[in-house]
Amino acid sequence: MSMDINNMKVLVCDDSILSRKKLKDCIASFGCTEIYEAADGEEAVNKFKEHHPDLVFMDIVMPKKDGIAAVTEILEEDSSAKVVMASSVGTQSFLKDAIKAGAYDFLQKPLDPEQVKRIINNISA
Repeated sequence: MSMDINNMKVLVCDDSILSRKKLKDCIASFGCTEIYEAADGEEAVNKFKEHHPDLVFMDIVMPKKDGIAAVTEILEEDSSAKVVMASSVGTQSFLKDAIKAGAYDFLQKPLDPEQVKRIINNISA
C-alpha cells in the first residue's frame, strides 16, 4: 500500500524547540501538511494515541520520559507504528536500545534533509 506524503501524518518529538522546528520545516518542504509536535516522551505517547500518525520522529534523550520508553509505549499501543529515533553523536550507544525496543529507523543529528527524505520515501513506498 503506497502512501502519498501529502496525506501523511507525522509526529515530531524533541525537547529542543529548534530541533523540532528544523525537522518540521524539512518535512513540510516535502509536501507534508499534517505535522504534530511533542516536547517530551510523555507528550509524544499522548499525541500518538490522539492522532495516530503514520510516522514518528523521536529524540532519544528527553525529560519526563526518554525516547526509548516512549517508543516502547507507542508500539504497545500500535505494533505497526513507524518510529524513527533521532540521536546526536554522543547518544549513539542508545541506538541499539532503540532498535531493540522496535524503532523503525534512525536519524543522525545534525539533520540531513536527504536522510529525512529517504526515510519518508521508504515509508510511503
